[in-house]
Amino acid sequence: MPLTCGIVGLPNVGKSTIFNAIANAKAEVSNYPFCTIKPNIGMVNVPDERLRAIFDIIKTKTIVPATLEFFDIAGLVKGASKGEGLGNQFLSHVRETDALLHVVRCFDDGDIAHVSGTIDPIRDIETVNMELILADLETVEKRMHKCQKESKGGNKAAAHEHALCERLTAALGSFAPARSVRLSKEDQDVFREFNLLTAKPVLFAANVGEEGLAKDDDRLQALKGYVAREGSYLVKICGKTESELLELSPDEQKEYLRGIGVEESGLSRVIRESFKLLDLISFFTHNEKELRSWTIPKGTKAPQAAGKIHTDFERGFIRAEVTRYADFVSCGGDHGARAKGLVHTEGKEYVVQDGDIVLFRFNV
Repeated sequence: MPLTCGIVGLPNVGKSTIFNAIANAKAEVSNYPFCTIKPNIGMVNVPDERLRAIFDIIKTKTIVPATLEFFDIAGLVKGASKGEGLGNQFLSHVRETDALLHVVRCFDDGDIAHVSGTIDPIRDIETVNMELILADLETVEKRMHKCQKESKGGNKAAAHEHALCERLTAALGSFAPARSVRLSKEDQDVFREFNLLTAKPVLFAANVGEEGLAKDDDRLQALKGYVAREGSYLVKICGKTESELLELSPDEQKEYLRGIGVEESGLSRVIRESFKLLDLISFFTHNEKELRSWTIPKGTKAPQAAGKIHTDFERGFIRAEVTRYADFVSCGGDHGARAKGLVHTEGKEYVVQDGDIVLFRFNV
C-alpha cells in the first residue's frame, strides 16, 4: 500500500490548486469554502534521478517509480472539532492518512476571499491545530474514562493506558500536539491504537505568490521560525506556478524555473521533504522486464525489505546481493561491479541503505 499524505488547511488557501499541480489531477477549484466535500485522491510518482541513470545502463522495458498518495481534504474551520463546517466528516478523512501536508496561505489576492479576512499564516496554522487538538482531547478523554474503570479492578494493561492518557491529556490541554509527548517502547503500541490526529507528522507548505519563491518577506521569515520551533519542515510552493508548469515540456519547465530564480519545482520539494518527514528511503530492483523503486522506512533490515516485494521473499529469505548506487553507475552495471568485488552478500541483519540495488535470494 502506498503511504498517504493528507493536504489540510483553512478554506481558500490553495489546497486544491496545489493538489492539482502535484498530482496532475483535476479537482474542483472554487472561490468559496467547502468546495471540496469528499477528499480528492491522487497518486504521485516520486521523482528520483537515480532511476534514469540506472535505466540508461540496463535498458529494461519499463520503469516503475515509488509512489505517494495525496488526499485533498476539505478546509477545516474554527469549530470543526464540534462539527462546524462538516468538521466531523473532514476530521475522519484526516485520521485515515499517514502524514499531513498543511497548506498555509502567504499570498495577497483581493479576488480570493480569506475566511478570517486577513492573511496571517501563523494564526491560520494555530486555528487548524486547535481543532485537531480538541478532537484528540475528546478521543483521549473517552479512552481514559473507559480504562479508569478497568484499572480499578487490577488490570495492569488498563492502568498503563490510563497513565498514558493522563500524560496525553496534560499535553493536549496545554495546546501541545500528541506527537510532542515522549513515549517509551511500552507506550508506543498503545499510543498507535489511539490514532490521534496530532500524532501524525506534519510538513508545512507556504503557498506564496511567484515573487515569494525567490525571496522571503516578513511573513515567510516569521513562519520559518514558527515551523522550526515546531520541529517540522517548511516548503515554499506557488500553486499558480505549479499549475503553469503542467502545460510545459520537461525542458521548458527547467527554463521557466531558471527564469524565476528557482532550481526545482514545488512537487520535487514536497516529495523530498515528505520522505524526510516520514523517515523513508528507496531501494531498487531490476530484471529484464522492469526497473522498480521501493519505499521503506529507514532502518529496515533485508528480510523485511524483501517482504515489501512479496511475503514469500521475506519468509524464505536466504541472502541479499547488494550493490551501492554509486558503484553500480561507475562500474556500468552488475557485471562491472562484480568484476571489481563491489557486489556485497548480506544476511538477515543487514540494514538496507538508501539507493541500494538489491537482488534477493530466497527459497520457499
